[in-house]
Amino acid sequence: MAAEQQPKPQTRKPVLLSSIDAFQDVVTTAVFIPKEDGVISVSEDRTIRVWLKRDSGQYWPSVYQTMPNSCSCMSFNPETRRLSVGMDTGSILEFILAEDYNKMTPARTYHAHQGRVMVVLFVLEMEWVLSTGQDKNFTWHCSESGQQLGTYRTAACVSGLHIHQIQLGSPYMPEQFYVSLTALILLRFDVETRHAFVGDQSGQVTILKLEQDSCSMVTTFKGHTGNVTALCWDPGQRVLFSGSSDHSIIMWDIGGRKGTAIELQGHNDKVQGLCYASHTRQLISCSSDGSIVIWNMDVTRQETPEWLDSDSCQKCEQPFFWNFKQMWDSKKIGLRQHHCRKCGQAVCGKCSSKRSTIPIMGFEFEVRVCDSCHESITEEDRAPTASFHDSKHSIVHIHYEATTGNLLTSGTDKVIKLWDMTPVVS
Repeated sequence: MAAEQQPKPQTRKPVLLSSIDAFQDVVTTAVFIPKEDGVISVSEDRTIRVWLKRDSGQYWPSVYQTMPNSCSCMSFNPETRRLSVGMDTGSILEFILAEDYNKMTPARTYHAHQGRVMVVLFVLEMEWVLSTGQDKNFTWHCSESGQQLGTYRTAACVSGLHIHQIQLGSPYMPEQFYVSLTALILLRFDVETRHAFVGDQSGQVTILKLEQDSCSMVTTFKGHTGNVTALCWDPGQRVLFSGSSDHSIIMWDIGGRKGTAIELQGHNDKVQGLCYASHTRQLISCSSDGSIVIWNMDVTRQETPEWLDSDSCQKCEQPFFWNFKQMWDSKKIGLRQHHCRKCGQAVCGKCSSKRSTIPIMGFEFEVRVCDSCHESITEEDRAPTASFHDSKHSIVHIHYEATTGNLLTSGTDKVIKLWDMTPVVS
């Protein structure tokens, strides 16, 4: 849905803490090292680097490893210091980092896919390594034996995998891992239910139930017109957020309200990252246009209506241009069809000449509404439920550390930026 007006940035904004800019190519994935002033990055420039903050305040690589091929994604488990790196060749390379993060030791290689590894995650409780690839396969391996336990082949190319992970009794596990580049998506795994959320290039999200050596499809749902590019799961409310190349975000209420789907329209480009701050009930989304949007999800929101079908304007009854019979009978020229974003009725341009924001329906931009709906929208209804901020680089990947309130963004400018989000996420 085309946005017609860009909301103004808010007074309170994220604080830029530091930048890391020593890369020769785009950083495909980077994560904070919990309880350390450090960052781990993998890049298309074939490097794996561990960055530690020095006394000068600058980040310098304590580990600099050049690989034979591009690194497409990675997952880091701080409790075991196990680093799993997906490669452009389809392999997953596993390393163990030293306690002081100054050395990296090779541990194992998994021959997981026939094409580029899109997403990888190590699950400590299950001793599984989960991954998706450009070969349309979702696979999981035993991290102890290296043996492949199972595979699931999708109809469309898997654009990503979101698995909710509960790290029982682990104070070192960050709230979420995020992996994003073009079509890479957050990974988590729910140890209790073993449910995985898989997004693909058709815009569909599939829920899978994983067993030790088998996988079954639970259900699928689709609401995006573009491919799924980001996923985020809130286990407390049982809500899934999906972002897409169609610029939209959909909140799927899988638990509480049994199927409610709320649209969030606040980006002018592809949504590249989603993360949820459960303690404040705020959603953070980032996109290719460099925008960082903070959504207040602690408000009562309304579903957007389905667009109604009609051969004539449902307000003035003028025929639309394909309604030849009514045009002939009434001797009138057919009009172009539009839809009111608030009521969903099919209307002509004259009867929908007004524009308005409708934040409780997710429209932070001004959108087309019919004249009668425009009159019913109050100033209170127009109160924003999101704040907008400019990162000043085209974002391809994000990672949020809930314990510190810091956000990491990686851009097409080959720069990693570290942000303090506490001024806006609190």
